[in-house]
Amino acid sequence: MSRNQEPAFWQAAGQHLVRYGGRFAPVIIERAQGSYVYDADGRPILDFTSGQMSALLGHCHPEISAVVADHAARLDHLFSGMLSRPVVDLARALAGVAPGALERSLLLTTGAESNEAAIRMAKLVTGRFEVVGFAQSWHGMTGGAASATYSAGRRGVGPAAVGSLAINAPFGFRPRFFDASGAYDWQAELDYGFDLVDRQSCGSLAAFIAEPILSSGGIIDLPPGYMAALKKKCEERGMLLILDEAQTGVGRTGHMFACERDGVVPDILTLSKTLGAGLPLAAVVTTAEIEERAHERGYLFYTTHVSDPLPAAIGLKVLEIVQRDGLVARAQVAGARLACGLRALQERFDCIGDVRGQGLLLGVEIVKDRTSLQPAPELGAAITDACMAQGLSMNVVQLPGMGGVFRIAPPLTVSDEEIDLGLERLGQALERCTGG
Repeated sequence: MSRNQEPAFWQAAGQHLVRYGGRFAPVIIERAQGSYVYDADGRPILDFTSGQMSALLGHCHPEISAVVADHAARLDHLFSGMLSRPVVDLARALAGVAPGALERSLLLTTGAESNEAAIRMAKLVTGRFEVVGFAQSWHGMTGGAASATYSAGRRGVGPAAVGSLAINAPFGFRPRFFDASGAYDWQAELDYGFDLVDRQSCGSLAAFIAEPILSSGGIIDLPPGYMAALKKKCEERGMLLILDEAQTGVGRTGHMFACERDGVVPDILTLSKTLGAGLPLAAVVTTAEIEERAHERGYLFYTTHVSDPLPAAIGLKVLEIVQRDGLVARAQVAGARLACGLRALQERFDCIGDVRGQGLLLGVEIVKDRTSLQPAPELGAAITDACMAQGLSMNVVQLPGMGGVFRIAPPLTVSDEEIDLGLERLGQALERCTGG
């Protein structure tokens, strides 16, 4: 019997764990290294999601492990009112790489927490309370962040925060607005969305919060030009633009920050997942002007682990490695290789409706066929299981109105050989599930 089927383990899991989402993978993970996780049988499983889309440098990177060991033994946690060198050094480093005049940072632990802090700051600075997001968004599961999350989790828990509004994200693969030539017209869709916002608003629009690529929403990549148009809509209404780069930041898209592709500087930038490379670290980065105004108005965001030295030291090392090893450029090259391989699979398999994304954050939408584009949730789930059987960890999100979408995000340290192996195993899984 496989050690992954250990009865006592699964009995204890069923008896003592709170279930917080989808089903658990039918394996017990014992260790991880680089692009692989290893199950209880010692089998290597190629991780094409970087853990929770976070392990930017692969699992257990030796330099990150060394920083953890050093600070765990020397300086790990402090009273929130105390400062340490890693915190100031990371804030300085973020100011050096962030776009525009974003130069002041608040260091926290999770993406939800950083979005919570950003929304609170935007409300305080503007003196308003309405927050607009995309109807396919995911920003976290705490108060304000959950109120701005529309892709899942809104039912059965009572009302969201007052002033929570949404517009549709631009989605060229399944367009709803067309120009006179029949081409997708995202500008018309954006105009219509803000017309609805203006009609619903009570005159207290504070901020728009957006992901440059909506990951949990199905890898919806904002088209070139859209982010600049969105920023203009915000400026016309005195709103702040918050960009949530939890998954797109720190090089994953082939830019240090995804907003740089469009030359857009947000008013507030939030970082998490990739900044800690799989360990709990998040940041809110904003301008001196906004921070000064927030401070004058009594901005308060004490948390237990704000400005902790150990995670700050990790973030500092992550930025060092990404820049030193040229991993932003590597994401472009590796991402192009991966995208090319995925499009080759699309030519072979009619169930691949679309391949989209940037750099090493790509999506593959599974449909019944490319003629109807009808969702095929059972097929997506079956391919996921077949991939795991082949030794490839893949994540599929099932969303209303679209097929199951694989979110593919290997670490920036992934080798060409690992990319090719992952493509081979995905192809084998597709053959197994489609008979093609």
